[in-house]
Amino acid sequence: MYLWIKALHLAAVVTWFAALFYLPRLYVYHAMARDKGETQAIDYFTVMERKLYRGIMTPSMIAVVVLGVALLFLSPAWLSQGWLHVKLLLVVALIGYHHLCRRFLRQFAEARCTRSHVFFRVFNELPVLVLLAILFLAVLKPF
Repeated sequence: MYLWIKALHLAAVVTWFAALFYLPRLYVYHAMARDKGETQAIDYFTVMERKLYRGIMTPSMIAVVVLGVALLFLSPAWLSQGWLHVKLLLVVALIGYHHLCRRFLRQFAEARCTRSHVFFRVFNELPVLVLLAILFLAVLKPF
């Protein structure tokens, strides 16, 4: 049972990260369209962002958390490992990032977002750094 849950957990992680990478990229394009006054493109990005966030990103995050908790329930000894504590802290940070994406989603939908496309280009890179850290922790288990 553990390996089935782990496989599903990893599939959910891949899906969540795909959305965490793509949504802020849409924000880059949305901000550029806003700056150019491209109303039709703005409407298009607003719909795409909402569907990605609600239809893929949030269900994936929930699956990651539920399946991760199930894995810990089946193997509670992992909780004594220091690397896992750091990994879980990074997951909490990703959940915060996820919710920050929701804030920007709402701001764009209400035409209140004033952040530049350059800001979102940098913002888009943050999950990459967290992903790398989590991968190295999970594979190397350094402490």
